[in-house]
Amino acid sequence: MIPSMIVFGLVFGRWWKQAIIGGALLCSVLVGLASVFETGGVFSWSRVLGAAALGAVSTAFGVAINQLAHQLVARIRVAGKPGVKRA
Repeated sequence: MIPSMIVFGLVFGRWWKQAIIGGALLCSVLVGLASVFETGGVFSWSRVLGAAALGAVSTAFGVAINQLAHQLVARIRVAGKPGVKRA
C-alpha cells in the first residue's frame, strides 16, 4: 500500500493539499473495509487512524518528489532563457 500511495502523491502532487487528504482518506477507507471483512464485522478505529496517518505520510513523500521536480524543471527553463533574471 505504501508504494501505491507514493505513486498517488507523484501523480497528483501538483494539487498537494487535496492529494494528501485524498491519500489519507483512501488508505483509511481501504483498511477500514479490510478490517471489517477480516474480523467478521468488528470495526477498529485504531487501524483506520493508523492507516490514515500512514497514507498521508506516504502521499506527502510522493508530493514532495513531485514538487521538487516541478521546481527543478522551472529553474532549468529559466536558466536556459537569455535575459531572464532568477529571483
